[in-house]
Amino acid sequence: MTTVITRDNFGLIAGPCTVEGREQLLETARGVRDAGASVLRGGAYKPRTSPYSFQGLGVEGLRLLQEAKEETGLPVVTEVMDARDLEYVAEVADMVQIGSRNMQNYTLLSEVGRMGIPVLLKRGLAATLDELVSSAEYVLKEGNRDVILCERGIRTFETSYRFTLDLLAIPALRELTDLPVIVDPSHAAGRRDWVLPMSLAAAAAGADGILVEVHPEPDRAICDGAQSLALTDFADYADRVRRAAEMAGKEVSATA
Repeated sequence: MTTVITRDNFGLIAGPCTVEGREQLLETARGVRDAGASVLRGGAYKPRTSPYSFQGLGVEGLRLLQEAKEETGLPVVTEVMDARDLEYVAEVADMVQIGSRNMQNYTLLSEVGRMGIPVLLKRGLAATLDELVSSAEYVLKEGNRDVILCERGIRTFETSYRFTLDLLAIPALRELTDLPVIVDPSHAAGRRDWVLPMSLAAAAAGADGILVEVHPEPDRAICDGAQSLALTDFADYADRVRRAAEMAGKEVSATA
């Protein structure tokens, strides 16, 4: 994992917002692998605003991620929300995601740091860059240097789109820290037709990778379908984003 996304290499992390079932996950995993994705993403545990929304398949979702990993050879990143689940997640994940809601869950960050597993740390929706870097320090201080920072949009006064994608965070974070910086345009845009232009802009601005949601049938997705790219469109998307990254001077990475 350390060679897939670095300050010099550019990688695509792609997959569904949430693991819904075996066929959905395996079809997506095969498709993004064939299009050159570096890492498979998929949520087994899902933090949702409403307690009555789908919360993920949990352990069964982890089992399906393991199956997809074994079939495709793609490393896996999935979110951990609770330190009590960390041992189970770490058995499957090659990288654990700390979502925006948990960016300042310092106990969880310290536990992840002690596990030594690579970490993808997403910026909180109202967090400053200094606060994001301080959160990363909770992992780093435990001796785990394998941390990737992720800009995913912040909450501002603007209501025309889901979140404001802060592309200036890319050069700013590259000055503040030596950690890789990636961008999640899916959550910022909230609409799939805005994901490509924001991905191209992020790649051109020097991002070290893109985290993007992909689904075989986005309109039937359990969650975040409106912002998920259709699997049939992903190969063209990936090619265009890789070319933008190469123009920005990045070496594009495929699977590890």
